[in-house]
Amino acid sequence: MIQDDRIELNKRFIKVFQLLEERGEIIKNDRNGKGMGDFAEKILGNRAYGHIVRAFLNEDDKRCIDYRHARALCHEYGVNESYMIDGDGTPFGFDVPKNKLPENAEILKGNILFTTKEAFAGSSIDAGGFSKEDHTYFSIPGIAGSGLVAFPINGNSMEPVILDGDMVICKEISGVHELKDNKIYAVKSNGQLWIKYVQKVTNDKGRVRQLKLISANHLEHDPFIEDVDEYTRLYEVVRRISDL
Repeated sequence: MIQDDRIELNKRFIKVFQLLEERGEIIKNDRNGKGMGDFAEKILGNRAYGHIVRAFLNEDDKRCIDYRHARALCHEYGVNESYMIDGDGTPFGFDVPKNKLPENAEILKGNILFTTKEAFAGSSIDAGGFSKEDHTYFSIPGIAGSGLVAFPINGNSMEPVILDGDMVICKEISGVHELKDNKIYAVKSNGQLWIKYVQKVTNDKGRVRQLKLISANHLEHDPFIEDVDEYTRLYEVVRRISDL
């Protein structure tokens, strides 16, 4: 008989799988590296095991994912291991909440999550490590909606557009297809976070595989290229706030 902890682990697996589908990181019938066979190969070690993955996803099936393969999922897709293994925190660590806020939440606690640049850059942070920041919200007239995050800037790479000590408010976009060249974005990748003008770099098939990140202070900071992968997150900078 399957133990209760494995059943709960499998429920979390189903939730994470659905979120990865929503993000476009898994496309069941895809033949370009994101299909069910590709997923099975990464997690179970054999692309022919797609039927086993489907069994895990079927709540009426008695088969459940084990801890070894759950950890492989965390490694391959940047899932928060504390959530996946122990049920602590959120599936992707420090992701900004995307769900619609309760009707009175914006009035009571604000709709903009305030944190630090360093904390937000972390790709997988234990829930206890940011408890204060995770619950610090504020609001500004004219900026409505959910999924907003704010953090202070350190450094002069974007001067004079964004100054050292300024705060920026960002909102996640769903992918590079929404990115507009030469606008300012926060680019989160591999535990790093850059605030830059961004330009898409396409390959010979017209697909965006890299981003060119450009500083406003181009005399001191050269442009550079950053690869785009399934873990790259893009946030449009919607407001800059300076000391009055």
